[in-house]
Amino acid sequence: MSETLSPELQSWVGRTRVVEEDVGLAAVRRIAGMLDLDPDAFRPGDPLPPHWFTLFFADVARQSDIGPDGHPKPGVFLPPIPLPRRMGAGRRVAIHDCLRVGDIASKTTEVAAILPKQARTGFITVLTMRHTIRRGDQVIAVDEFDAIYREAVKPGEKSGTGAPVAAPMDAAWQVEKHLSAPLVFRYSAVTWNAHRIHYDADYARQEEGYPNTVQNGGLTMQLLLDAAVAQTPGRLRGFGARLTRPIYVGDTVTLCGHAPRDGKAMAWVQDRDGTLCAQLDCEFG
Repeated sequence: MSETLSPELQSWVGRTRVVEEDVGLAAVRRIAGMLDLDPDAFRPGDPLPPHWFTLFFADVARQSDIGPDGHPKPGVFLPPIPLPRRMGAGRRVAIHDCLRVGDIASKTTEVAAILPKQARTGFITVLTMRHTIRRGDQVIAVDEFDAIYREAVKPGEKSGTGAPVAAPMDAAWQVEKHLSAPLVFRYSAVTWNAHRIHYDADYARQEEGYPNTVQNGGLTMQLLLDAAVAQTPGRLRGFGARLTRPIYVGDTVTLCGHAPRDGKAMAWVQDRDGTLCAQLDCEFG
């Protein structure tokens, strides 16, 4: 495959669309329950945690537009990148304000970049999407999200088996979290994510080469952000996130973090072997 972007894919760069959202009380209560918070603690007008905007503005595809992997088919919402496997990789977020229960808000989605390249693991394409969240004319957050598209798994090939990297040893705080199947299911339901690797073990093994159903990366970051916000003084102003190694449904992981310094703090997820699975660089103010 070529590292040159095709004219069809080049035509997608810069395209935008808008998703509107009613940040309703019922949805907020479902999110709170999924995150083991009191659903009845929220009332109309209450401010939400600043990073919760990521739990809204789902792309709602018609059922006939869903592909065999559970994602909307290429070209429905995202560019028709001719590689079958897509996984979240990282994001860069600036937060200016928070949503409130009852807001009518919008997300403007832009195809910021499409980068095909040859990687160590084979040919990949990196798609960068820029999401701007607004309440009226006020910008709430700007979120740049990277997804990596990969070639199909070859017979006998396994995914997620790269060399492990040890997590830091100097955590100032730690929180253990069990990633149960019901938790992953409820998160996928809240965010309207039907990617089959998160609930169909046969598909995950046979089609994408994983040993088990895969933990949702968005949920990993949600849990880590929740822990970092709870453990750190000040208001979350932004973060950079990077997923480094797959985690599997049923795993128990440890959420960890450093003490803040000059308003900045690092947090991470490590598995039971002490391997680094995800990392956050947070800014508080």
